[in-house]
Amino acid sequence: MSIVILNFGSQFAHLIARRVRELSVHSEIVPYDMKLDVMLEKFPNVRGIILSGGPESTHQPDAPFPDKSYFEASTVSGRTLPILGICYGMQLIATHIGAHVGRLDAPSDQEITDHLKGMEYGKAELTFAQHGDGGRLLKGLCSKPNEVVWMSHGDSVSKLPEKAVITSTTTSCHVASFEIASEDKYAVQFHPEVAHTISGSTIMSNFVFDICKCEKDWSIQDLAKDLVNSLREEVGPSECVIMGVSGGVDSTVASTLLIEALGPERVHCVFVDHGLLRKNERQQVIQYFEHDLKFSNFHLCDASDLFLSRLKGVTDPEEKRKIIGHSFIESFDKEVENILTKHKDIQIAWLGQGTIYPDRIESAQPSKSAHKIKSHHNLTLPASMKLKVVEPLKELYKDEVRRLGLQIGVPKDLIDRHPFPGPGLAIRILGEIDHEKVKILQESDYLFIQELRNWKLYDQVWQAFAALIPVRTVGVMGDARTYDFIITLRAVTSVDGMTADWAKLPYEFLEHISTQIINRVKGVNRVLYDVSQKPPSTIEYE
Repeated sequence: MSIVILNFGSQFAHLIARRVRELSVHSEIVPYDMKLDVMLEKFPNVRGIILSGGPESTHQPDAPFPDKSYFEASTVSGRTLPILGICYGMQLIATHIGAHVGRLDAPSDQEITDHLKGMEYGKAELTFAQHGDGGRLLKGLCSKPNEVVWMSHGDSVSKLPEKAVITSTTTSCHVASFEIASEDKYAVQFHPEVAHTISGSTIMSNFVFDICKCEKDWSIQDLAKDLVNSLREEVGPSECVIMGVSGGVDSTVASTLLIEALGPERVHCVFVDHGLLRKNERQQVIQYFEHDLKFSNFHLCDASDLFLSRLKGVTDPEEKRKIIGHSFIESFDKEVENILTKHKDIQIAWLGQGTIYPDRIESAQPSKSAHKIKSHHNLTLPASMKLKVVEPLKELYKDEVRRLGLQIGVPKDLIDRHPFPGPGLAIRILGEIDHEKVKILQESDYLFIQELRNWKLYDQVWQAFAALIPVRTVGVMGDARTYDFIITLRAVTSVDGMTADWAKLPYEFLEHISTQIINRVKGVNRVLYDVSQKPPSTIEYE
């Protein structure tokens, strides 16, 4: 059994699929313009359709619309095929049934203005309609007077036809959800798939099990087997993979998966030291791969001078990522040549990467309607690159990667490490990069992480790090005037990295670590703590 998601370009489209898989039900994402008959032929066991959100407006001339047959397919092959619209998906259903969908910043008349009070981005409180039962989709949520949900929309729905029942509202959105149970059409303006919608899992469960009548028939164990089999099919029987490793969770799990699929003799693990690592990172990586994990083909490539020289004078974050990406591949190419010189009998045809889904969804347009957010260093590959790319984890989220890693035997202490970006400290030093700033940030970040561990706070946050703001401020140390940099500390709670909230660290800890950094790191005289959420902010700074 499957739930099929039509992707209208939402940054959260894969998060919907992930939530369904968490319920032990298979899910598939397809382009929004796939015809219904084609979808049914490809997925004969489909039990329900979800229309994702998206960045467009239904009022735009080129707005993406699905095959109209989806809205009329309440019964397919004698069984019910329900449809759920999320955000833009809700507006599509509303447009189809003749409701009004209006811009919140430019309503068309005063009557609509009374309903459409303002745009909503971030947390909102859901209030249930007067009948109070929440309908079929929101069943079980009405025991509390208000429910926290996550909004991200500029358009909103009003003037629903009589057959549509409004099931919830917010202070800024007259129609936060509605349904037409007789036609198996359900719609929510908020995002139940994100972690910060408190009862999102209940909503998804109501749709998947109570409405679509799915059964639990999918597991992470099945995923591990499928990935191993897929790698064996993708990589030829005589071909070898050169795998980029960083010591982080993603590259460690990806390389372990490749070794399980292909055998240790066909996987060469290469660690590129680009000079932008955390303090002591190089030594730790060598320890992990050569001693703890006992990888037989581990290669160290010290390219720190190359990276730092090419980044000199560069301030634009996109340009930084592209320079790092191209330098990364160039370093790999040279290392491949070195390996082939030493091992003339092997055929290296593939470059392995630990890219996970959030890297890709923020780096490229995953559908015709998606908007690009940033370039990922692994994805800016030059046309002249000699190797094909294999990305075993490209459809997974961080928590899924961790669960998969434990399933295939990766040590727990590696699995529990916080994420660290491939471009390293380059995207945590705003503006131009030089040796002095790298040293300052390394020391500040090291103190922050060590003190989080000492205070037993490290495992309570999803990711924590320091960043350097290239602004100098006046300070006083020992009766002398200083003019030094600002360090900002970032710690977030999250499940998958697609949404995040700032971690409520104790004030006593923040005071302590601020004092430690200012006293012990030369070049810093001010420490800030970041209290922004994702969205609208990102977790990293560049």
